[in-house]
Amino acid sequence: MTEINIYSAPPSLDDHICLGIYTASLAIQRTYKPLLDKMGITYPQYLVLNLLWKEDGQTVGSIARDLSLELSTITPVLKRLEASGFVRRQRNPENEREVITSLTSKGKDLQFDAGCIASELLAKSDLSPEKIAEINKAVRILRDNLYMNLGDPKL
Repeated sequence: MTEINIYSAPPSLDDHICLGIYTASLAIQRTYKPLLDKMGITYPQYLVLNLLWKEDGQTVGSIARDLSLELSTITPVLKRLEASGFVRRQRNPENEREVITSLTSKGKDLQFDAGCIASELLAKSDLSPEKIAEINKAVRILRDNLYMNLGDPKL
């Protein structure tokens, strides 16, 4: 492990990985926004729908955990998706404390419209699919290592 000199000046802002990842995330969201606007959803709603397209009928807790968000953050997103007719939320009959979120037919149909989003990112990035996959893998490893070393259960 590299030793850190606490008496040296901090690196320039451009050398902070956090800034690069943060601003790349903003650029990705701006790339997605026109397409998401046409679908009538926001970026956080898109992330929730992606989870449900992969596995429908998830608890609010599992959705929040998979997105590394607090329940108090994800609940308003789910309420807006429900109000728009993309999902339905209902109490789990086997455990009244859990709320199950499921796609409606409108929510399922939206998956086909969302197929263009990854293509748009690829086209505007000027990177190959392999390079995008390589970057994604490196960022996930960084995230997982940080959570593990923080003792965070979000893995």
